[in-house]
Amino acid sequence: MDQSIKHTQLIKSECKRLGFEYCGISKADFLEEEAPRLENWLNKNMHGQMSYMQNHFDKRLDPRLLVPGAKSVISLLLNYYPSEKQQDNTAPKISKYAYGNDYHDVIKEKLNLLLQFIRITIGEVDGRAFVDSAPVLDRAWAKKSGLGWVGKNGNLINKNSGSFFFIAELIIDLDLEYDGAVKDYCGSCTRCIDACPTDAIVNPYIVDGSKCISYFTIELKENIPTDVKGKFHNWAFGCDICQDVCPWNKFSKPNNEPQFIAKDEMLGMTKNDWLELTDETFKRVFKNSAVKRTKFVGLKRNIDFLK
Repeated sequence: MDQSIKHTQLIKSECKRLGFEYCGISKADFLEEEAPRLENWLNKNMHGQMSYMQNHFDKRLDPRLLVPGAKSVISLLLNYYPSEKQQDNTAPKISKYAYGNDYHDVIKEKLNLLLQFIRITIGEVDGRAFVDSAPVLDRAWAKKSGLGWVGKNGNLINKNSGSFFFIAELIIDLDLEYDGAVKDYCGSCTRCIDACPTDAIVNPYIVDGSKCISYFTIELKENIPTDVKGKFHNWAFGCDICQDVCPWNKFSKPNNEPQFIAKDEMLGMTKNDWLELTDETFKRVFKNSAVKRTKFVGLKRNIDFLK
């Protein structure tokens, strides 16, 4: 058997063992198709105050600038769809991805174990793990490696499992067997576009990040503009509207990751509990959660904005 095929099978098998639902691999090369798209998106200021999106433009498009000698980009999907939801339908809502422990920590640990496995079983391999915290266009790589297509709402959609996934990458200097892209199955559907209350999906496949509820509630550090008052549909951290209405998410199944299990205290919070949230309760309930990104003052601002 060809070495690259053997190594690919070993790696994909270990990814499954570590709990990743999907693993796809593509050649570490320049993302030619994405370059003009990213440039145009930035020129139109669709990144808002996410100034980090402007940094390292070349590195975002070429993984070989991140990992010298890079040969392969291993893209991975980890399901975060919860088995339970928030109990009070009138309470401020947080995005499902933030129910459990911070995904950065959970996935980074799994990727480090994967790299360790590769080095033990295959040999001296250089590589770096990436989880939404470095200049890597994760959806472009996941799409290129056949894990799904990028939908009209900008999310990666998998035909068998929907879009409630975290995307992560391991970029390594090892030749592997590469997967191919899959076709787009959005068809004529516009449910995500029609449902977005702030009209953030300005055109099919183009999301103005600076108009997204997730941007307003997480990334924006100053006061939320008054012109979007009353449009948040009770979202206090993030937003799942465009995913919740997507027909492909009828295939979503609850995740099997123990670290993504939500605290009963958080799921059971009533509307009143949210309105009376204190710094002490915030620190206890969201101790290991991605919600910490907003800090107490940011979450309180969001909750007050919903009144």
